[in-house]
Amino acid sequence: MQNTKNLEPLHRFKAEFFKALGHPLRLAILDALRGGEKSVSELRELLAVEQSTLSQQLAVLRQRGFVDARREGAQVYYAVRDPEVYAFLDLGRRVFEKQLQAQTELLDALRRSGG
Repeated sequence: MQNTKNLEPLHRFKAEFFKALGHPLRLAILDALRGGEKSVSELRELLAVEQSTLSQQLAVLRQRGFVDARREGAQVYYAVRDPEVYAFLDLGRRVFEKQLQAQTELLDALRRSGG
């Protein structure tokens, strides 16, 4: 039998991991960084958000270890620290697509039955 005390740090890590991913803008930032490093101004333009909002969400991602930042002159550039996060995000997308497909099939069945 496994000692539950050994699981506590892992459970805390997982909870913080999911909490950090629990904001749509943070997920959009990670997706925007799939192609590689981007400056804050590039991210702001791509995501069409206010600088302050973007900075807050980047700070959370940086604090949780999802992104790294580097400064070059006045610009700050961000990149994903561990691309393995995309395996998780892609899995979430596949689950979402399956749920949408099931709902679409249900809606189609309701329409066919006249209900």
